[in-house]
Amino acid sequence: MQQITKCRAEKIKDSRGEETLEVGMSVGEFTVGASVPAGKSTGSREAVAVPVDDAIRNVNEIIAPQLIGKKVDVFAVDDFLVSLDGTENKSKLGANAILGVSIAVLKLEAKIVGQPLWQHIQSLSAPSAKDFGDNLINQSVRFPRLFVNVLNGGAHAEFKLPFQEYMFVLGNGMKATGPVEQMQILFGQLEKKLKGLGKEIKMGDEGGFSFQSDNLEEPFEILSELHDKLAIDVAGGEFFDGGKYSVLGKKYFSDELLEVYENLVKKFPIVSIEDPFSENDFGGFKKIAEKMKDLGVSPPSEVLIVGDDLTTTNVEMIEKAIEEKMINAVLIKPNQIGTVTETLQAIEMTHTAGLKTIISHRSGETADSFIADLAVGVGAYGIKAGALSQSERMAKYDRLVEIEKEVS
Repeated sequence: MQQITKCRAEKIKDSRGEETLEVGMSVGEFTVGASVPAGKSTGSREAVAVPVDDAIRNVNEIIAPQLIGKKVDVFAVDDFLVSLDGTENKSKLGANAILGVSIAVLKLEAKIVGQPLWQHIQSLSAPSAKDFGDNLINQSVRFPRLFVNVLNGGAHAEFKLPFQEYMFVLGNGMKATGPVEQMQILFGQLEKKLKGLGKEIKMGDEGGFSFQSDNLEEPFEILSELHDKLAIDVAGGEFFDGGKYSVLGKKYFSDELLEVYENLVKKFPIVSIEDPFSENDFGGFKKIAEKMKDLGVSPPSEVLIVGDDLTTTNVEMIEKAIEEKMINAVLIKPNQIGTVTETLQAIEMTHTAGLKTIISHRSGETADSFIADLAVGVGAYGIKAGALSQSERMAKYDRLVEIEKEVS
């Protein structure tokens, strides 16, 4: 393995115009960059992102001097970074600082061995690249379904819509080009439909449309007229207070909100529900996971109950959720945990248990397309990368199309 010769962080802007960091790293003739997104709706158990100026200083003044001269080995470097930080939640150096360095090392590894990034990730995570029954382009590569956030609500759009994300689910794992083209068509059709309904449209944080609605079913009625597979990210913790959930001015206990979800699934083609309850409402998760076994369409045979704030890409929380049967899918966000190694461990645990993974962006995104390579490399069931109106999100879809060309 060659030795790292340069590591330096600098400030950039994310899709919301807010500051984040990019880490540049070099070895020999190779130079790579890795930029770090940030979330608005976050789980309390996520690794800590320190202020951007502090993260940059930590990279340049603490991490880089000790990293220069080390071998380009992402597992060894990640161990070094975790040890150097010394906290359980990476609050000393910052998960944002650590992740930028970790991804940069991974990218350098791929350059050195002469592989596309997705292929190098696949070589590192081969045991977890499970096939869940899809036909493959070849015997080793499959593409994730696109969970496309076309309507933004909740904390991402000033709660104009009650739930945080309303998504089209596209693709069957066989290729990228078709679903990406379909996404572009559907997004245009949705814009036309909303304007035809006289909606005052604004853009949410993730590039989707947002409009004011006091009717819980209206977003589903609009979307189901355009496509037959929908998903939602409820972000239940965002409207949980005092033991009740507040939806459109009405208060619900957990069991009552479960009835709301049950009625929506029976009426609309919802195939996935992410974070239906607050991150500590374990009982709510258990009940909905059991209830949705019998209500789903085929495929899949049951509605996905996806853990995000519940699990935070953390193996301990994923293990708990699996053992107590709270979920059947896990959302994977690398910056929730802070290193490539821990991200791959979380994916491995999830796949080994027979659950699905969905690789996800954040509400404050960068142009780094890393998660597209990650999704293909680990054989993820899906990817969430947002809508089409922001270049930072299109970069992920463009990368999936590039990977398809590399595969074929």
